[in-house]
Amino acid sequence: MKQKLSLITLGVVDIERSVRFYESLGWVSVARNIGDDVAFFEMGGVHLSLFGRDDLAAETGIPPAASARSSSFTLAHNEPSEAEVDRAFEEFLLAGATEVKRPAPTAWGGYSGYVADPDGHLWEVAFNPFSDWT
Repeated sequence: MKQKLSLITLGVVDIERSVRFYESLGWVSVARNIGDDVAFFEMGGVHLSLFGRDDLAAETGIPPAASARSSSFTLAHNEPSEAEVDRAFEEFLLAGATEVKRPAPTAWGGYSGYVADPDGHLWEVAFNPFSDWT
């Protein structure tokens, strides 16, 4: 099997609200019509998909309460400097994200903070001085 990740799907309560949140960050949804039951954002080779939480639960066979748990993983948005992390962190907050942890130096030598999107999905906003994931 080829080692790759094609799509990340987030179960959301209200697709239109979630699309507005991500679009307010300046992200552009791909070929979407209002009222569609799914939305896609191209993210440099990987796509982010927003899909109704109940629909995702039905599709996977996992009960909705169990599918609502999202704190066991994070998504990461990397920036090229600490100053850019601070700027992106504020953009997330202005878009309606909830602050989880302000950006600060990390034990591993980087700099990062955490926000939650409107459905509680955790995003790390980070600078990693050891690799260029920007």
